[in-house]
Amino acid sequence: MMRFALLAALVCPTPAAAALDPPAWTEPTAPFRIVGNIYYVGSKGLAAYLITSPRGHVLLDGTMDENVEGIERNIEGLGFRLRDVKLLLNSHAHFDHAAGLARLKRDTGATMVASAADRGALESGTPPSIVSYGVVTFPAVKVDRLLREGRPERVGSIALTPIVTPGHTPGCTTWTTTTKERGRTLRVVFPCSLTVAGNKLIDNTGYPGIVADFRRSFPATAKLRADVVLPGHPEGVELLARAARRDAGDADAFLMPGLLPKLAADAKKAFEAELTRQTK
Repeated sequence: MMRFALLAALVCPTPAAAALDPPAWTEPTAPFRIVGNIYYVGSKGLAAYLITSPRGHVLLDGTMDENVEGIERNIEGLGFRLRDVKLLLNSHAHFDHAAGLARLKRDTGATMVASAADRGALESGTPPSIVSYGVVTFPAVKVDRLLREGRPERVGSIALTPIVTPGHTPGCTTWTTTTKERGRTLRVVFPCSLTVAGNKLIDNTGYPGIVADFRRSFPATAKLRADVVLPGHPEGVELLARAARRDAGDADAFLMPGLLPKLAADAKKAFEAELTRQTK
């Protein structure tokens, strides 16, 4: 059961694939510190991560537009100021992870950095891929600067390195960093989704390279070394439950060594099965 849940975190289908968005996606939850200088500030079902430093902060993902006020309350509730958020990052240009970015950019004044391949979707509010559930738009956000593969984005002592792992979207981006926890350096990975999630794999005129991109992203994800895995859908790694365990005394509740290779292998298996289904 746990392994299935973990896979769901990385390969959770985009919310538009469902008739109704799960209530947890807009249900508020209290913010909490995960490890080191990394905090959870999203809703109960959609992650937004705040990475902090004395010289400014980074916010990864904006979730849905309906969640912006809650994200901002969570940031301030932790004792941080919105105007100290200097950098906005995104995992991928789907509305459940990107719709809140425009308002968050306006309210913080932060610089928006994204991948070249997802820039068009972010600035138009419309992902290019042909999907089974139809076009789902979101508020457009101006991208101020394009990331460079493998080149860290820095704010103060924070360094977040982008690894583009396309397939779910053309510019789907996995972010990596390190942080200190109880004197130990931890490798933290924020993986982008590896799910097909309604994408058309055969004759996708909006995203003709989708199959090749997915197949490159599975090994790229599998080779990453991570002590802590923080996906866009927190329930898959039972993140809130892990927070409760940590608060109850389990100091290692957020440690997940060896997880990413398992997730990538399971995601690849699911992808190949879906490709076979669509080919028939």
